[in-house]
Amino acid sequence: MTWQPTQFDGISIKVLYEDKEKGEMTCFLKWEPGATLPMHKHPEIEQTYVVEGSFYDHDGICRAGEFVWRRVGSFHETHSDEGAIILAIYRKPNIFQYSTGYTRE
Repeated sequence: MTWQPTQFDGISIKVLYEDKEKGEMTCFLKWEPGATLPMHKHPEIEQTYVVEGSFYDHDGICRAGEFVWRRVGSFHETHSDEGAIILAIYRKPNIFQYSTGYTRE
């Protein structure tokens, strides 16, 4: 299984499980050092386990071996200074904010 590029610079993905009908996804996400995932909303719960490295948002930093989850309806923008690999379990679509407004992914 190889890393696939995403629409976000410096972030790639390995999809482990996806049910497009239900919007369920389990994946690894890899942040290159300095990568940012722009402001987005989680319409459903998001669960994240950090495999290596670290990432952070307005609530703080999450390091290798740590778990964090986001409530339904939460907004955040995530950054990784050193790079990171995370295991993410969530329901799509995430809703990303762009200069032209919000868009679903």
